[in-house]
Amino acid sequence: MKQISIILFFFILPLAFADLQLGFYASSCRKAESIVNKVVQKRFNRDKSITAALLRMHFRDCFVRGCDASLLIDPTKNNTSEKQTGANASVRGYDLIDDVKEAIEATCPSTVSCSDIIALLTRDAVALSGGPKYNVPTGRRDGLVSNSIDANILPGPSSPIPQLTQFFAAKGITTEEMVTLLGAHTVGVAHCGFFANSIGDPALNTKLVNLCKSNTNGAAFLDQNTSFVVDNEFYKQILLKRGIMQIDQQLALDKSTSTFVSNFASNGDKFVKSFASAMIKMGKVGVLVGKEGEIRKNCRVFNKRN
Repeated sequence: MKQISIILFFFILPLAFADLQLGFYASSCRKAESIVNKVVQKRFNRDKSITAALLRMHFRDCFVRGCDASLLIDPTKNNTSEKQTGANASVRGYDLIDDVKEAIEATCPSTVSCSDIIALLTRDAVALSGGPKYNVPTGRRDGLVSNSIDANILPGPSSPIPQLTQFFAAKGITTEEMVTLLGAHTVGVAHCGFFANSIGDPALNTKLVNLCKSNTNGAAFLDQNTSFVVDNEFYKQILLKRGIMQIDQQLALDKSTSTFVSNFASNGDKFVKSFASAMIKMGKVGVLVGKEGEIRKNCRVFNKRN
C-alpha cells in the first residue's frame, strides 16, 4: 500500500464518551505536556508534514476501538495488529511517539498513557501549523487489544457521504462535526491511485494526470494553496471543484454537507472554533479510564502480565 497522508475512518462500536479532565497529570507528572510540546516543536521545525501524519494517526486510532492507542501496537508472529492493516500500513509518526514516551518515562514512569500522548502531540502540531490552540482533557488509558480485522472495515477515500455520515453518527459525531473534522485535509497529501476520477478543475486535472504518468508514486497536496497551514482554505478549494479526492469533492456537492462547507469557506474563525471543538469531542470517543486498560511502558507493545 502506497503511503498516503490522509484522514480515513472506522467501523461502528458502542458510543463511549467517558469523563476525562484538564490537567489530569498536574500532580502525577507535571512536566508531561511541556515534554510533548518540546519534542513536537523540534520535529515540526524540520518536518512540517508531521501535523498531517499525527492527525491521521489520531483519527485512525480513535475510529477503530476508540482512542486507546491500539494502532501503535507492533504486529507479532501470534497477532496481526491494526498497524499493518490496509491503509494503516502507511501511517507514520511512530518514532515521534517513541521519543515522547521515552522522555516522559524517564521523568514519570508508568504514569502517562500512549493514547494521551497521541492526543497531546496532535493538539500541539495543529497549533504549530497555524490552527487553533485548544485544551485537551487527559486521563485516557491504553487498550489491551489490537487486531487487524478491526481496521479492515475502515471506509476509503471514495466512500459516499451518506455512508460516512452514518459511521460518524454511530460515534456521536454530527454531520457538521464530520465536515469539520474532514477539514483536517487542509494539510497532507494523497498519492496517485487515490485521486478523484474526475477533477472539476481542468488545469488541476491535467496537472494530476501528468504527475501520475511520470511517477506512479507521485503525491498531490489536498489543499493546493496553504498546504501546511491548518485553515479554511480547503473548503474554498472544494467549492471551486479542486478537491483532490472524491470524498473531499463530494462534501461540497452533497446537499447534506454543502451548506457547512460554504459556511466554513466564508468564515475562517468559525472553522477554527469548530475544528477545536470537534477534535476535543473526537478525542473522547471510546476512551478507557480509571482502572480500564493499562499505562504502557512502551507504546509499541502491551505490558507483560504477571
